[in-house]
Amino acid sequence: MLRNMHQLFPLPFLSGMAMATEYHVSLAGDDTATGSPAAPFRTIQHAAEAAQPGDVITVHAGIYRERIDPPRGGLADDQRITYRAAPGEVVEIRGSEVVTGWVRDHGEVWTVAVPNTWFGTFNPFADVIHGDWFKPEGRIHHTGAVYLDGRWLGEAASRETLTQEDPGGAWWAEVGPASTVIHGHFPGTDPNRHLTEINVRQTVFYPSQPGRNWITVRGFALRHAATPWAPPTAEQIGLIGTHWSRGWIIEDNTVTHALCSGITLGKHGDRFDNTSADAAEGYVATIHRAEAHAIPWDREHIGGHLVRRNTVAFCEQAGICGSLGAIFSTIEDNEVHDVHVRRRFDGAEQGAIKIHAAIDTVIRRNHLHHSIRGLWLDWMTQGTQVVGNVFHDNREQDLFLEMNHGPFLVADNLLLSKLALTDWSEGGAFIHNLFAGHLSVQIDDRQTPWHAPHDTARAGLAALTGGDHRYHNNLFLGTGTPDPTPESGAKPPWTGWHFQGLAGYGPATLHTGGNVYLAQARPATGETTPLVIPGPGLRIRIEGRTLHFDLGAEVLSARTTPVTSELLGSTLVSRLGFTHPDGTPLVWDRDLAGQPRNATRPTAGPWELSAAGEVVVHITAGAPQQP
Repeated sequence: MLRNMHQLFPLPFLSGMAMATEYHVSLAGDDTATGSPAAPFRTIQHAAEAAQPGDVITVHAGIYRERIDPPRGGLADDQRITYRAAPGEVVEIRGSEVVTGWVRDHGEVWTVAVPNTWFGTFNPFADVIHGDWFKPEGRIHHTGAVYLDGRWLGEAASRETLTQEDPGGAWWAEVGPASTVIHGHFPGTDPNRHLTEINVRQTVFYPSQPGRNWITVRGFALRHAATPWAPPTAEQIGLIGTHWSRGWIIEDNTVTHALCSGITLGKHGDRFDNTSADAAEGYVATIHRAEAHAIPWDREHIGGHLVRRNTVAFCEQAGICGSLGAIFSTIEDNEVHDVHVRRRFDGAEQGAIKIHAAIDTVIRRNHLHHSIRGLWLDWMTQGTQVVGNVFHDNREQDLFLEMNHGPFLVADNLLLSKLALTDWSEGGAFIHNLFAGHLSVQIDDRQTPWHAPHDTARAGLAALTGGDHRYHNNLFLGTGTPDPTPESGAKPPWTGWHFQGLAGYGPATLHTGGNVYLAQARPATGETTPLVIPGPGLRIRIEGRTLHFDLGAEVLSARTTPVTSELLGSTLVSRLGFTHPDGTPLVWDRDLAGQPRNATRPTAGPWELSAAGEVVVHITAGAPQQP
């Protein structure tokens, strides 16, 4: 570890450079100092201005109220600029400021006037949320926010409804030429006796220009940002975001309270932002412009990010999102919860994770829960792997696959919400999953792209015909109640209907084998090797953050076969086979816990078992808290 800014740090990859520097930042520091351990800087931004490729910025304990705008990035994976919290120290960076001087207006309503100079050129209390696919639900919403002891208060629709909308408190603001007056309903509370904060900055860690590559952000708590709506057709500004760049590592952070999105891996902005008229053709044009951008949309310039071991919560659009910019990335071991739970506005972009163009993107071992939905993969999901994730208590669905032609892999996941999968795609392989909820199937006539293998180069456009999926060695846990019968004469897939098992596909082209159907879950039409168990067969018990699965002996008799690239074949539209993102063949010979699978008759579902019994899954990330 570097001990001070003068320590030699061999960098054979940098011609003419003899050392790298570790800059220190402390609340007791001074930006006129040297940045050494004995004379640290006061602000992280000042350290960012000084840092060069290979340098490390170590931030010491405390709450820093600033926005970090990296003026440069590194040059390669081994020439990064690293921002890190000092080991063992708690460091928070907030986009908010503390507000005092509240005056009681009447009853439990208080007011405060904040000079507009606090906000500079961006006042979140005047910033109206808007954009493509945004639905305001008949009222105006701003990106401002008020926090009372860390609790997020909602915006009232009007001053008159301030005390009526939320028994826990609310706010409403008037922006004048010199000051912004905030009216707050604080039931039973004097806000001057508590920590009361307001959003001041749009973002916390986000480069104002694209192409700031090879940056690491590690170990911070990042909170309170007035982030805008981030549709796939506009610049996607998050509480922390990569802004159309390459090779970021975002790890071991806590990211909370973004008005829209927490972590963004998204596209650049241009004059066409939010002008798509909510149409598929508008997004196709967005892709064309990305390919022609000064920093073009390809593997050499964009994506390749690593987002891991973060906790992301209390965002009203997405916990992690990215349009085009998440290609060739890995999103793993994150916990994302409480996304779009306030429900004051709506739109088409909400989810714990929402990615457009997850080309060769690996999404694995994430814990996605208590949100509007778990994972939404929208357009150009090709070469993607969704592996070993735990989904539960999501309001709409765990996994939404929209307008993809494949190939993509969904394996070893626990989908435990009432609606496990909404499938508007084709060309997928679903293997060794546990579906404890229903499935919904739909086709669509929008023209969407597919690509050359392991590349962003477009190979064609096609409408969605549905089917062309592979379902092998999955467990479908029914409810014990038969599915409703579709209307007489209706043709499958039955849009809007939810089914247990694969019956909702009707006679679609499905490749199946080794699936197990429990408690009224039904196999696909023409499926030749299903194991149908009328009784419960499998019981799930949730105790705190431990999941218990009791597997009946009948399940072990499923007629399964090992899953390989050869078994899965090629997709009908993209005409591509199923491989790992690096192009090597698939041999799915390990289970969710990393244990070897039986080489001839693997167990259906996520775990390899030699006998019936209880499987215990421990979810170790931090417990959800109220916003």
